[in-house]
Amino acid sequence: MTRPTETSDLGERSNVADVTSVMNSVRILFRGVRLNNVDVERQLGISLAQLFVLEQLAQHPGCSVNDLASLTGTHQSSVSVVVRKLTERGLAEKRTASDDARRVELSLTPEGRALLGRSPMTFQARLLAALQKLGTDRTRVLAETLTDWLRLCGVEDPSPPMFFEEEPKSRVQLERRATNGDGAR
Repeated sequence: MTRPTETSDLGERSNVADVTSVMNSVRILFRGVRLNNVDVERQLGISLAQLFVLEQLAQHPGCSVNDLASLTGTHQSSVSVVVRKLTERGLAEKRTASDDARRVELSLTPEGRALLGRSPMTFQARLLAALQKLGTDRTRVLAETLTDWLRLCGVEDPSPPMFFEEEPKSRVQLERRATNGDGAR
């Protein structure tokens, strides 16, 4: 991949004002998520991803990990990491569904509900609400454009972790094997 060496190179391929607007929007998104994460960790002692999952559990009690993955727009393995942390801290609990012994339902504990009651709204919840307001067609165009943009950047990840959460262990092990453990491919 070649890199533009001058602004005029960039200008020939795209409108500079549009490129600036896109890059400023990306910076605003990153800053909003980062600052929200810092505030949540300082105020509540949990990560932004954990709070986001608690919000979803409050709105959808009894949902499964797969349901949570869909609700949060993330991969099941990423949500599983967060759910494990929440259950270990006593903020969420798992129960076998009464109508299907194969299904595990998730819900908030009283401690999780109390923590959620004193928490700020997550940036992710604001982003999801805004996507709903954009409507199906504009959200689809945004999704396709961002996917194409990342692909052109050489950044493709079928199951990225939730914001500021560690990678699932199995995924980290796969990546280490793919890079011979030293980051080189």
